[in-house]
Amino acid sequence: MTIRVRFAPSPTGLLHIGGVRTALFNYLFARHSGGEFLLRIEDTDKARSTPEAVRVILEGLDWLGLHHDGQTIFQSSREARHAEVARQLLGAGRAYYCYATPEELREMRETAQAEGRPPRYDGRWRDRDPAQAPPGISPAIRLKAPRDGETILSDLVQGSVRVANAELDDMIILRSDGTPTYLHAVVVDDHDMAITHVIRGDDHLTNSFRQIQIYQAMGWALPDFAHIPLIHGADGAKLSKRHDAVSVLEFREQGFLPEALCNYLLRLGWGHGDAEFLSRDEQISLFTLAGVGRAASRMDYAKLTHLNGMWMRVADDARLAGEVVERLRAQGETMDEINAARITALMPGLKERARTLVELTASAAFLVQTPPLVFTEKALALLTDEARQMLAKLAPRLAATDFSAPALDAALRAFAAQEGSKLGQIAQPLRAALTGSTMSPGIDVTLAALGREASLARLGAVTETLVC
Repeated sequence: MTIRVRFAPSPTGLLHIGGVRTALFNYLFARHSGGEFLLRIEDTDKARSTPEAVRVILEGLDWLGLHHDGQTIFQSSREARHAEVARQLLGAGRAYYCYATPEELREMRETAQAEGRPPRYDGRWRDRDPAQAPPGISPAIRLKAPRDGETILSDLVQGSVRVANAELDDMIILRSDGTPTYLHAVVVDDHDMAITHVIRGDDHLTNSFRQIQIYQAMGWALPDFAHIPLIHGADGAKLSKRHDAVSVLEFREQGFLPEALCNYLLRLGWGHGDAEFLSRDEQISLFTLAGVGRAASRMDYAKLTHLNGMWMRVADDARLAGEVVERLRAQGETMDEINAARITALMPGLKERARTLVELTASAAFLVQTPPLVFTEKALALLTDEARQMLAKLAPRLAATDFSAPALDAALRAFAAQEGSKLGQIAQPLRAALTGSTMSPGIDVTLAALGREASLARLGAVTETLVC
């Protein structure tokens, strides 16, 4: 049997972090077993589904490297098939026409609430002759659900879960306007797509009991179900906007790498010993549903940021340089070949301190700026009159080198010895003059990355025009 799983988001909102983890678990499960990972956009809620949400889903999955097999399926394109199955159930006596009016349904709900009962349809049209239908009422089709016994779900994460059938009413599977309900459409699509495992959030757990009844009414084999606990905020409450439960593409804008985000989300509710830092190949090799816990996880942005920093330190320098170039260009900086080359040259040192691409971009910005620079307070404090005089003496020494990092290092050390100073006493004012701040990679590689012309121009701007 070929394992077939699906990620089936609804485009009624942007793809958030919980949905991303569900997609990741489905993807890894499929790849681990040599199966297929399918994508279905559940857009039956036409009033709330938006093209923007669809774009974010597709772009987000592509950014994360969670590439699905086959064509993307849009649930709305299958409404005729959903209606066909509903009518098959009707013809087999497993469903019936319901002519209850909106007023009657409202009265049922109000009565149930007044009596402290859950609002349920009372089955008044379950066994009635449609000839008794009032004129002018378009009927819905309801599933004739079993009233006795239990519906049992053997869940691969939650274990065995049971619900008395008396607690489940006869749900609508086809509305009076001929459109399918969500719960019915999902079953038909999963069956037709030959889905073997339904891996989704445990907020869908109660839906499964109703969906199992549709499978049973059609005589279809059940898929295996695995309901994953939700992700909560640090306060233990369900993720919401106040927890920064943002679109996945906002994580991209905030400077997180896709491999870091996936690595973090994998470890948020799944474990394999002490393994923390896992490549995609390692994730595929190790992932099984047996490692998924039953308790809700808590989103920890500090831990995500720390892990992102670890991934940045092993990321390809050219790739990171490209990301920084694009971000600086978006900020309005002029990005020519010279500036791009400077960023690439200094990337090994820049990425050691940065935890996100936002921080990395900020630390690289000095490389593309033209004098006069904007100085931090700490940098200005280093540029005293004495320091400026020292830098004026240093400039010709640096100019006499070939501006390679080793030659610059040798010149700085020789100058420090001549002045009777420690290297740091020379390097810190020099760093301030070159970068406008007190932090940068090694001063020799910083000078080399900037190049002779830019470095001497910055020193000249400080020694000639800076007013303290």
